[in-house]
Amino acid sequence: MLKKNLLLLAVMLACVQLVPAQSKLARSGDSAATGQNQTIAFIHVNVIPMTGASRVLLNQTVIVRDGVIAEIGATDKTKVPKDATRVDGRGKFLMPGLVDMHTHLFSDDEFPDELAGDELTLMLANGVTTIRLMIGTPEHLILRKRVADGELLAPTIYAASPQLSGRSTGDGFNGRVVTTPEEARRAVLDFKAAGYDFIKLTNFITLPVYDAVIAAAKEAGIRVIGHVDTQVGVRRALEAGQQIEHLDAYLESVLKDDSPIKTSVSDIGLFRKENWESLDHIDERKVKEIAQATARAGVYSTPTLTFFKITFGTGASDEEIRQRPDYRFVPTKLRERWNKVSKRLRDTQATEARRREYVRVRNLLVKEIHAAGGKIMTGSDTPEWFLLYGFTLHREIKSLVEAGLTPYAALEAATRNPAEFLGAPAGTVEKGKRADLILLHANPLDDVANAEKRVGVMTRGRWLLESQLQKMLDEIAPRFQKALDKEN
Repeated sequence: MLKKNLLLLAVMLACVQLVPAQSKLARSGDSAATGQNQTIAFIHVNVIPMTGASRVLLNQTVIVRDGVIAEIGATDKTKVPKDATRVDGRGKFLMPGLVDMHTHLFSDDEFPDELAGDELTLMLANGVTTIRLMIGTPEHLILRKRVADGELLAPTIYAASPQLSGRSTGDGFNGRVVTTPEEARRAVLDFKAAGYDFIKLTNFITLPVYDAVIAAAKEAGIRVIGHVDTQVGVRRALEAGQQIEHLDAYLESVLKDDSPIKTSVSDIGLFRKENWESLDHIDERKVKEIAQATARAGVYSTPTLTFFKITFGTGASDEEIRQRPDYRFVPTKLRERWNKVSKRLRDTQATEARRREYVRVRNLLVKEIHAAGGKIMTGSDTPEWFLLYGFTLHREIKSLVEAGLTPYAALEAATRNPAEFLGAPAGTVEKGKRADLILLHANPLDDVANAEKRVGVMTRGRWLLESQLQKMLDEIAPRFQKALDKEN
């Protein structure tokens, strides 16, 4: 893990701040106004409030002041302040900004730390206004503060702790190895004291260690999130109230009682070829049962469907990968490396039929959890396998629709649900909420792909037109391409 301690200075050079649309884009530290204290009024706009029903409020005026939604009302009945900057919303749709509950940064490891600002801009340019960084670093805490203080134009950041794992994974391991209850308790207290928002679990966690983590976290007042080791099992995780990533340990819980294989393809089990045979022994009654148990426990799930579908499931052709809009940001050296690993994985793993079944069962779990009343949240688990942040969150929303959720439910997983889980004053378009908004050319409730047809993005009251966002991306792309050359 890279630790260059350049972040305080370098991110100032890397982040981009708002100036008027006709002016040159400024970097942090320039004297141009950021718009943080502006009053902005969206006039004649159709509002998608995401407040619990699939509805659209037609011909509204939304007034934003000091980074907060100050007023919403019918345009013919709402007075616009004289000093407000007016944004014409005729025929447009205003919805909450998106939330990525599972992402990382290249600058945690691959890229120089000064690229962190560019990475965050890439998210923001895709309408992502809140993120949770998983497997935290001290640099994440610095970034979180700079965003909160208004120094860095980027999504609002929540930072999970460095990982708690039963083993080190070698070079680049960012975390704490915990093999005893006492080590587990100490790690929880240390990371809580350091200021992380959550305790992140990964792999090789024994049940006694897990129980110690849960107990210490409860006492310290910090929530536990992440993977579920098969030594723990999904039932224990639900009982503990852990927020679960990747549907970990779910597949093992839905095998038929007479299945000759007792392990399955959750998490690191994916890398054992024999585990793929377990997909021939799925009991769909158990899928409904575990979905109902998840809903009863009130546990939120971040399934990261897209990442696992592309990496281990049905995949994508080389041509499809090259046609993606995020492909231009992947450095050539990294493309070569990912290509080699991807081909090796696909050559040594399951048949195409089992990969399709893997995707089907994961989709079914998500559909049943939602149907039972459980809460789903979007997470991209980027950057990895030619999938980059921002772009992939939109893929995840589409994956949820493919799994059987309605467009409203899929968008709820990207807005209201994660905001509720985080306790954030965002996720809906309501008076008093943080002004994290996306203005769209078309209604995403008709087709979630419309969430990518942006007029502009607002983060904490700062308004960026799509033309500005695209200019930012054009400036970022060559820096990404050069990043690994600089690192190596």
